[in-house]
Amino acid sequence: MISKETIEQVIARNDIEDLIGSYVTLKRAGSNLKGLCPFHSEKTPSFTVYPQDNSFYCFGCGAGGDAITFIRKRENLDYPDAVEFLANRAGITIVRDESKGSYSPTPKYDRAKMLKMNVDAAKYFHSCLFSDNPDARAALDYFVNKRGLSVATIKHFGLGFAPNSFDVFSKYMLNKGYTYDELVAGFLCGRSEKGKYYDAFRNRVMFPIIDASGNVIAFGGRVMDDSKPKYKNSSDTPVFKKSRNLFALNFARLTCQEAMILCEGYMDVIAMHSAGFTNAVATLGTAITSEQARMMSRYTKKVIISYDADEAGQKAAMRATKMLTDVGLEVTILKVPGAKDPDEYIKANGAEKFKALLESSKSRFDYNMDNILAKHDISVPAERIKALHSLEKLISETYSAAERDIYIRVVATNLDIDAKSIKSDVDRLIRAAAYNRRKEESEKIKQNTVGYSDRVNPDYIKAPAVAKHEENVLGFLLLFEEHRKKVFEGGLLSEDDFFTDLSKRVFSYLFDCYQRGEDYNINLNDSFSADEVGRIIKMRLSRMAMTDNGDTVLLEAIESLRLSVRKNASKTNQSLEALRELLNNKRETKNKENTNEQR
Repeated sequence: MISKETIEQVIARNDIEDLIGSYVTLKRAGSNLKGLCPFHSEKTPSFTVYPQDNSFYCFGCGAGGDAITFIRKRENLDYPDAVEFLANRAGITIVRDESKGSYSPTPKYDRAKMLKMNVDAAKYFHSCLFSDNPDARAALDYFVNKRGLSVATIKHFGLGFAPNSFDVFSKYMLNKGYTYDELVAGFLCGRSEKGKYYDAFRNRVMFPIIDASGNVIAFGGRVMDDSKPKYKNSSDTPVFKKSRNLFALNFARLTCQEAMILCEGYMDVIAMHSAGFTNAVATLGTAITSEQARMMSRYTKKVIISYDADEAGQKAAMRATKMLTDVGLEVTILKVPGAKDPDEYIKANGAEKFKALLESSKSRFDYNMDNILAKHDISVPAERIKALHSLEKLISETYSAAERDIYIRVVATNLDIDAKSIKSDVDRLIRAAAYNRRKEESEKIKQNTVGYSDRVNPDYIKAPAVAKHEENVLGFLLLFEEHRKKVFEGGLLSEDDFFTDLSKRVFSYLFDCYQRGEDYNINLNDSFSADEVGRIIKMRLSRMAMTDNGDTVLLEAIESLRLSVRKNASKTNQSLEALRELLNNKRETKNKENTNEQR
């Protein structure tokens, strides 16, 4: 249990502008700050930080809360772990108060112990690589002779080897004080259907995955031949989310201010670092995610995509380009000639030639235009038209009007077509896309208005009008202490006056805090999920936007709530009565049919 005093100190010592600013690029907007939301992809900032009350809210996805809520969502941590994360950040020693029962219990797996377990595992794998064992010698030979790595590089990245044994690693870790449950949770051990425990990584060269803070959070293991699967990567664990981390970011973050190189595999990254390109990173066995794109935008302003030269690699490069440009990064694509990947090219041609390749990497448009023109014989009218349509669509997806004008002139020159005609077609495509986007947004707004797909408050759809009035009244109580006093001491409302479960819980929570004389903000994260906290912040902000929040408006809001509850109850009763009547009619009809049959 974490004491109330500790929570207050943690929140006070973690300035929300400084905290969120380490994850998101924020710009001043009056007394507040705005930026691109770290929880969903967007081009126009809808994420707002309110320094005056240490809170944030995204008007796009509904995420909101305080510093603890932010870390809960951003680092995917439980409430106690989020508090400890922020405490460590502020240099505060956590003191757990076991005498109070209002706080969440400690999580099943201790984060610090899990991280220590990964360090011990990494040391074990690394020592195995240099052991006097035939399999280990083969692994070292793979790194040194087949992949051309120096011993210094191997040690720099902490590379290792997992022995070809069923459970020798697990037994070693048990002797170090770890349990099977912890090893399974950390994806270092597996459990068969018969209940037998076994080592997760066997006879593989090992790549420790280290986060930007220097913690060993996971592992990747690669076979040394052509057997499948080639790579085996840690699944998500209590300390690792593969969609939110990048291989070698712990090194690359120091030298990637101007540009970062995005690779597909660990060996490509290691080869680049060995050749002096220490700004290279790789995703962790999956396609790039929006979270990884946002992470990269915190460290650099440009990304050079260096994927494999095969068709799959180039398709992946195009998908990555969209992800990265959506978060405001400048993106170029590297085409590696005469080699299947950067590792092979560097070995064959050296670092200087690869550096020249990087400098000549092409923009998304130039790269795509080259590919489109290569597919079509533009001397044939039908093929030229196909190429034109593809290029016009490509131009229409470009955000900047100035860039579109430049690309239109380039295409006009290449295809010998009037630039005005191309511009007319591009403008038509942009209008059509805008129309479809507005239509989709309108449908989404309609669904949100009536509560469809509301996972935070599932009861909303059952009575949308009631739910709206509930949130309006709760907005008063969240925003004004004097209104809480009036309602709670005057007995103007009770939990039974609310319909949806979320509103009942929020009202009950506010009432309990008032009775104890506590600031409701302190334990908000302990009592509600991160998404529910976001909805509560929305209630408060919606009421804050109103100019009149006096007693008369409060009483009118309470009366409107009660009226909507009565109407909903009346509708429910009418529906039940109609259903009973329908069933009775069916029953009578059935009885008459049976009577006629008997006659």
